[in-house]
Amino acid sequence: MRAAFITATGGAERIEIGRLPVARPGPTDVVIEAAASTVNHVDLFVRSGAYRTRTPFPFVIGRDVVGTVVDAGDAVSTFAVGDRVWCNSAGYDGRQGTYSEYVTVTVDRVYPVPDGVSPDDVAPVVHAGATAAIGLFREAALGAGETVFVAGAGGAVGGAVVQLAVAAGARVVATAAREDEDWCTALGADAVLPYDADDLTDRLLAAAPGGFDVWWDNSGQNDFALSLPLLRLRGRVVVMSGLRATPTIPIGQLYLRDTSLRGFAISNASVPDLADAAARINAALAADSLRSRIGATFTLADAAKAHTVMEEGSVRGRILVRL
Repeated sequence: MRAAFITATGGAERIEIGRLPVARPGPTDVVIEAAASTVNHVDLFVRSGAYRTRTPFPFVIGRDVVGTVVDAGDAVSTFAVGDRVWCNSAGYDGRQGTYSEYVTVTVDRVYPVPDGVSPDDVAPVVHAGATAAIGLFREAALGAGETVFVAGAGGAVGGAVVQLAVAAGARVVATAAREDEDWCTALGADAVLPYDADDLTDRLLAAAPGGFDVWWDNSGQNDFALSLPLLRLRGRVVVMSGLRATPTIPIGQLYLRDTSLRGFAISNASVPDLADAAARINAALAADSLRSRIGATFTLADAAKAHTVMEEGSVRGRILVRL
């Protein structure tokens, strides 16, 4: 099969296109004929070596895949040949990735594609959607009627946070670039503010005079001097970006409000965590309440270019890779 792989970690120029054998399924594996994948920031971290994880070389890159089951191990009973499925946790901790014509994955990391939903609609949301679901529900324990702040709501994770929070009955206030304001409003945000407004604090106070229950910042800046005073009692701050950030924490603001900082990385999610997130993702996909924007589309042969474009930040929207 054709695949995009690396034989050493490093820059995008390390990515090679060549032929590798299709991994034969073990008793609990399924083989997926791949249709689509995406580029995620974690893909760049794994490929570059910024995330230390097992990468048995040659190592196929890529995290997500949507496709069709073409083979399955003897112990697999949940899927059959011809079923449309997706996975969002390959390419990490020794698991081979998804940028290949065929992907072999353990069945407990595979989920059905809802009827009537196309691969191009599934692939862009499954990684960001799982991040949003785990952060909102496992970490922040979001409840209906609460108020959520989302910084960077125009991005993949930010957009998924907005949509899943709204679907859970929360009110969302967001910040975004001015060109993303209409998009964030369409996703369900109650108020969308320009992230670079000089009077941002005053605008946030006006948008949520009672304070925020959950604060989610996708920027990686983790400005706790801004966030903590704006939280309600027992507010939760979700921390999932800022690999090298070293922010100052105003401790008084933290403990006087019974506030918690909830840090997590999607790569550490357990199989049950991912299954819970997948159920939420599939329910939202079936209801057409979880969507994303495609900013660029590449083929498998252009995998290195797709990674480069992600690193440059030159595309607004998700980067789809057709396999």
